[in-house]
Parts: sequence; structure tokens; C-alpha cells
Amino acid sequence: MTIGNTVSVVGLGKLGACMAAAMASRGLDVIGVDVNERAVQSVNAGQSPVREPGLAEMIAAHRAQLRATTSFEDAVVHSAATFVVVPTPSDGRGAFSLAHASRSFEAIGAALRQKRGDHLVVLTSTVLPGSTRHGLIPLLEKASGRRCGPDFGLCYNPEFIALGSVLRDFLNPDFHLVGEFDRASGDRLEAINRRVCLNAAPFRRMSIENAELAKIALNSYVTLKISFANMLADLCERLPGGNVDAVSDALGLDSRIGRKYLTGGLGFGGPCFPRDNAALNFIGEALGADCAVIRENDAYNRRLSARVVARLLPCLESSGAVAVLGLAYKPQSDVVEQSAGIALALALADAGRQVVAFDPLASANARAVLNGRAEVCDTVAGALRDATTVLVATPDAAFRGLRAADLLGAKARVTVVDFWRALDPSLGSQPGIRYIPIGHGTDVPAAERALRELWHPTAD
Repeated sequence: MTIGNTVSVVGLGKLGACMAAAMASRGLDVIGVDVNERAVQSVNAGQSPVREPGLAEMIAAHRAQLRATTSFEDAVVHSAATFVVVPTPSDGRGAFSLAHASRSFEAIGAALRQKRGDHLVVLTSTVLPGSTRHGLIPLLEKASGRRCGPDFGLCYNPEFIALGSVLRDFLNPDFHLVGEFDRASGDRLEAINRRVCLNAAPFRRMSIENAELAKIALNSYVTLKISFANMLADLCERLPGGNVDAVSDALGLDSRIGRKYLTGGLGFGGPCFPRDNAALNFIGEALGADCAVIRENDAYNRRLSARVVARLLPCLESSGAVAVLGLAYKPQSDVVEQSAGIALALALADAGRQVVAFDPLASANARAVLNGRAEVCDTVAGALRDATTVLVATPDAAFRGLRAADLLGAKARVTVVDFWRALDPSLGSQPGIRYIPIGHGTDVPAAERALRELWHPTAD
């Protein structure tokens, strides 16, 4: 490894491990750093420290360009740039905790004290405006005895990735967001990113604070779009012949809106969206800005869960188990943090129903969260065996091909509530199956009566 061709990545979690492997796949020599010995050993053995599609294969294919260590000094001294990809979890105020980032910056600073020559430090972890300049750079300067700018470069460079497609998203970004301490730092980072990425995505270079705001603002805006689609689904259920997919497809053709994140279904969850909304509201309140739209969006998302359960209860078969298919917060993920499927399972268990569940990737994590309140099965067939009601909580490929025979088994009747319209709609015409696609108007007479009374009220 030559220093000029070497980068180091601090944090070998779901994003950091993917970044390290992707950079190695593009010809860079990469040193991964983690305090977790097991993660370090996995990488050095050519194995993936985390579960992410394609990661194990990429690490195995490029292990000659990739090694890992627990030593910050080893990584920093032997690389030209260090990317910091550590957790910044929400604290009790809604802000992002800098605890892990602070320790990493102090360790990098101590390593810089032992290094001759220049170095570029790049923060990738999501932080709030002002955090880098006022919370982290002083730690780096104190520990290193050097000044940011003249003695080392620094940028804020968050990634816009989704769990389950991290490698693809990292190598093919829509754009590069760069918050630069100075132009020289931004130039060096841009050169690295242009070499690594497969596409020619545009760069948006700006102040560190603007980039910090842009990162959380983008995620918060996406949640507004999700909630709008869920509102449309609720409206469509109350219209004769209502179909949220027809409505959202039309909206998505408008270039001002676009198709992504416009599928009405269950609310948003996961490790990023809810916390980024809380963080944006926190910084808004701290600076005296009115972020009521974000607060109301979060409140709407929380209310959605209660509305869904209230809507479900009358639809459930009177006896038999309820199967929840999909426990991760999204398809092709093992992450269950703030998962709608988990929330449904717990709410139904609290209502006294027997709940069984399955997820192709998240079953192990779900068991720990459900803690015996619902039975998590090892196969989809196991979850369906005794279920008289089936809830499709994620549009996972593992569920899309389910047939009437799979759902019915030896039962005479089963109710299927499909939150994402993932199953074949012809299931509704199969004997013994009551198919309820959420976002479709089903009680046509009641809907027509409501509209008729709205526009042609009965005379007194």
C-alpha cells in the first residue's frame, strides 16, 4: 500500500464496511478501523462484518486491497484521507449525539500528531448544523496540535444510501454533497469521489453548515412525501372505486413531484427518517425557526399506526391466528427499528389476538424486540399454517408470489390485508379468500352515499 493511494475508514458498520469495500473495488487501498475486534477480524479474513447484499462477495473479491485494524494511528499514518462513519444516535433532546464522533476525532487528532505531511479528514456521519465546526474540529485541533486548513483538510460528506442497496447507492449517487472547510479540502475530496463512483454525478460544494442542513432536510422532505401518499390512500379508501396507485401514478408523472416514495401504505420508520425529523425540529427550535410542518408530519405518522389498527380490528377473522408478513422497516433489510410490522404485531397482541409473524431477513432481530409476545416463524409457510388473517406489512419479494393455496392451506377461509398491494389482485376472486388492498375503496355503497349527501343533501 502506498500512502497516496490509501484511504482509511473509521467505523465498519453497515455504511462504513460498504464504503471500505466499494473503495477497494475501485482500486484504492483501504484500511478499516473499528473498536470491535470481531469486525476487524472478519474483514481481515475476507468476510463481511455486517449483513448487506453483495458486501460479502465484494470483500472477498478485493481483500488484497482491504485490511482492518483497531489502531487509529496505524490507519491515519498510513493513509492520505480518513473517512469517519460512526453512529450519531438521537439524544434525549432530539439532537444527534456526538459521543462516538468525538472519540474518533480525538483519536484521529492524536494520530495526526505522529504523522508528517498533510491529511484529509472527512466526516460522513449525519450531524446537525454547527456540530462539525464547533463540536468536532476543536477536538481535532487540540489532539493534533495542528490547525484545520493550513495543517490538515476537512470536509463533511454525508452519503444518501438505503439499507439493502448501500453498495449500489454509494457507487451510483444522485449527487455528491460536500461541505468544505476550504477549497483545497473540497478539491481533494472531489478527486477521491470521482475516482470511486461509477457514474458522473454532479457535485454540490458549499459551507459545512449548509451541507449539514441539506442532509437532514432531504430525509425530512422524503417523509413529507410518504405521509402525503398515506393520506391519499386513506382518501381513496373512502371513494367509490378509489385506487391510490392510479392517483399516485398520475402525480408521479409530474416532473415537480416524481414517482419515488409516493406509494401509499404504512408509515415511515427505520433508523433515519424519524430521528432526522426530530433533529430538524430540534435545530429549528434552537434557532427560533418555525418547523411546525415537521412536527405535524411526525404526529400524523404516529397517529397512522393507531388508525391502521382501528381499521384492522373489524376486518379480522373472529378466531385463529393473525400472521404479520414483514417485520423489517423495509423490504430486503434485517433492521426492525421503528418497523410498522413490529408495531402491528405488538398492537394486535395487546388486543388479545394470537400473532404469528415472518420476515425473510429480520426474524432474529424481531424475536428480540417482540420478546415472546408474537411467535416469529422460520418460514412463511409456518406463519401461514394456522393464520385466518394475513397482514402483508412489507412489499417483499418473498411475499409477492403467494398463491391462494399458500394462503388457505387446509383452512376454509382467510382474510388478507395487503398494505402495499403487493399480491396478485386476482386473489380476491378466489374461493375462500377475502382480499383487502389498503388504499382501494371497498365499501362502494357507503362511499357513494357519502358523496351524494355532500353534493345533493337531503331536503329538510
